[in-house]
Amino acid sequence: MSCTHIDQINRDIPPSAEGCEECLQLGDTWVHLRICLICGHVGCCDSSKNKHATKHFHSTNHPLIQSFQPGETWIWCYEDEVALEAPGKVWE
Repeated sequence: MSCTHIDQINRDIPPSAEGCEECLQLGDTWVHLRICLICGHVGCCDSSKNKHATKHFHSTNHPLIQSFQPGETWIWCYEDEVALEAPGKVWE
């Protein structure tokens, strides 16, 4: 299976924050971070109690996220439910 949304990646938008945008506002913590490849929103992963990256997808329908963790480059497409390996950070 492949991703049908790769053409939506916006390489010109910077990350919205250095940590989970909503958790920072709440004074809360997270486990791992994800960045939306459409708008640059940084949210926490599904292992975090708030799951802000997935909530961002449900509120915006932006299908692609990339790990925002050092050394990780994988991409996940919520719509196609497929993981992709990227050669580097798309948002750099």
